[in-house]
Amino acid sequence: MYRFFIQPQLDKVNNSLIGYELLMKKKTDQGWRPPENFSDVPSHTMASVLVATTKLLSLKIGSVSVNINRNQLMDAEVREAIIESQRILRPLRLVVELTEDTPDEDWPNDKLIPLIQDFINYGMDFSLDDCGTGVNQFDKIQDLVPLASEIKFAIQNFGEKLRDPNIEDKVIFWRDFSKKNNLRFILEGIEDENDDKLADSLEIDLRQGYYYGKPRLLKLKRDDDKF
Repeated sequence: MYRFFIQPQLDKVNNSLIGYELLMKKKTDQGWRPPENFSDVPSHTMASVLVATTKLLSLKIGSVSVNINRNQLMDAEVREAIIESQRILRPLRLVVELTEDTPDEDWPNDKLIPLIQDFINYGMDFSLDDCGTGVNQFDKIQDLVPLASEIKFAIQNFGEKLRDPNIEDKVIFWRDFSKKNNLRFILEGIEDENDDKLADSLEIDLRQGYYYGKPRLLKLKRDDDKF
């Protein structure tokens, strides 16, 4: 069984909620856990759960974000479900986040760009997720940047805290790169007060992490939260 959890995204400076990210998890004997590989989620399951979830959302916010990897982007059933979800959510805006997961095939960017452009034509935003990791390295995403509205950097992917000088350098690089390209920059993985204060010092407004709110289950059935 797969379900989406939602986690808030905040504008810390204006103390406002800007959106929610949908995070897919699988129900296991140990509780709800992220899939080891999101490509293992059957396309039909991904599509049906996404559409059912968006039908439940009547949130007075600007956007809802959903993660897909390159395999899922190339899957017509998943793309159709995303387009249907945007239709259901309107006037809320769907943000499609392209993750860093390594795909089964090395899809060239010229294959991805028309599919991403279709989302944009339907009124969605495109986000490059977890930049600097996996296949979302700088040299791999440059052709996709002109399509993007947003870049995200996740400090937890490096197994270090934001206060580590090397992590700070990476955050500053992506922050400045986003500003240069007129993109929103969201810093993910803020886990404690120290992370929050240093994000303040780096003048990063948009943030996401356990410090601001843990993901919570969006139930499609009454017994979704029972084990």
